[in-house]
Amino acid sequence: MYCPYCGLELAAPIGCFCGSCGSNIQFLAPFLQNGPGTVSDELTEAGLIQKYFSEGHTYDVILDFLGTKHNIFLSLSTLKRRLRNAGLTRRTDYTPSGTVDAAITHELTGSGPGTVSDELTEAGLIQKYFSEGHTYDVILDFLGTKHNIFLSLSTLKRRLRNAGLTRRTDYTPSGTVDAAITHELTGSGQLLGYRALWQTLRQKYFMTVKRDDVMHAIRRLDPSGVQLRHRHRFVRRGYFTAGPNQVWHVDGYDKLKPFGVAISGCIDGFSRKVMWLRSGSSNNDPVIIAYYYLQCVSDFGLPARLRTDCGTENGTMVAIHCALRAQHTDDFAGAHSHMYGTSTANQRIESWWSFFRKQRTQFWIELFSDLRERHLFNGSHEHKCLLRYVFLSIFQKDLDEYRELWNNHTIRPVRQSCCHSGKPEAMYHLPHRFNARDCGFPVSQEVIQEFEDTLPLQRSLCGDGNLQVHFEDLQRQNGLHPPVNWITAVENYITLKNMSGL
Repeated sequence: MYCPYCGLELAAPIGCFCGSCGSNIQFLAPFLQNGPGTVSDELTEAGLIQKYFSEGHTYDVILDFLGTKHNIFLSLSTLKRRLRNAGLTRRTDYTPSGTVDAAITHELTGSGPGTVSDELTEAGLIQKYFSEGHTYDVILDFLGTKHNIFLSLSTLKRRLRNAGLTRRTDYTPSGTVDAAITHELTGSGQLLGYRALWQTLRQKYFMTVKRDDVMHAIRRLDPSGVQLRHRHRFVRRGYFTAGPNQVWHVDGYDKLKPFGVAISGCIDGFSRKVMWLRSGSSNNDPVIIAYYYLQCVSDFGLPARLRTDCGTENGTMVAIHCALRAQHTDDFAGAHSHMYGTSTANQRIESWWSFFRKQRTQFWIELFSDLRERHLFNGSHEHKCLLRYVFLSIFQKDLDEYRELWNNHTIRPVRQSCCHSGKPEAMYHLPHRFNARDCGFPVSQEVIQEFEDTLPLQRSLCGDGNLQVHFEDLQRQNGLHPPVNWITAVENYITLKNMSGL
């Protein structure tokens, strides 16, 4: 493997940067098979360096940590260059005293808008928001509003320049782009159109590439897939909300239930941000849905209203939500904070499920259907438990990637619609930029914990505790490693199925 920037051969072990020119080659990680490192090591090298640096370790201790624990071997000069490129210094560029005071106040009182961890990850936050495609002013707004980090425009540009992050120069070589697209086409990425795939290349592989180039590349590499993706439009009635957290729409997705996999999702009505997208053995258990809800409220606050269908799985969540809203005095307080209706009329999330099917779950439906057609899956309780045990971890990772992709893609304006356009993440966290307001309510972690303590323990991964133990024993006896993708998951599934005599 050669560096696409300087043309020199990459020496093993290969990290996130070229050892010769120092260019960022993190996007090559999925295609690097040589050397003792793993994909996960290379994708997190920058994060590991930042972690150990922020913990106050000396250079030689950091190098020792990287080599001993993560099999990443760097020279001292390379480590110093990584730190310098990431803007990490010890005796210069001190955090402003006001920010330090805010962090200390937060630690002493448990309140305040910023945290120490926010400040320590400034470089990572800038790279995150930049790779998501936000403009400079939106990045500055995010840093100030969410993380209490206030930078000038010139400082932000300097940070980006020092990190080698540019938008319209230094484009990723076409061969590398084609390799990444080909890799995505082997999995669920084959369901994505060129816009979503372009977003994936930017967020997942940190590539700098033109959208038109992705369009031409996907037409060349996957002509049959392009022909299969036709536009289908239908007219919906109008929808309006005053801002994020005014209405959360909750629903279950049952297309994978024949294979034992149930999905629960929630979407914010204003921003169309996916609040949670979770898979498990059931989406009909009220305890499981209530747990998803409480975890989300803990992260994002309390919405003004909930919209669900009349299924019994929503009962516990609805009761908790109405109890949390009982102390408020607005028009939708207490029992008025929840709306029942038919599943098909739950417009926001029902509309989103169609995107979800086309761009993500269709791949898994076809994969599991293929197992059934090969007589490797018969729909029995044991087969469903085994499929969940093997596939659920990588399936949930795939859902998390799609949720992140959706929340940072751009929703285009529609002439006939009064809904705002933009990135869901920005519309949710920065409503003032869209002439809206946050309609949610704060809730203490202590109150959330009290409700969580009343819920029974969660089910096992595969949904059956006895079979879970049985599969774990077989996996340990055979020396099987956890699957890293759908290919190794299929291999593990067949091996465990044969060993179990199913």
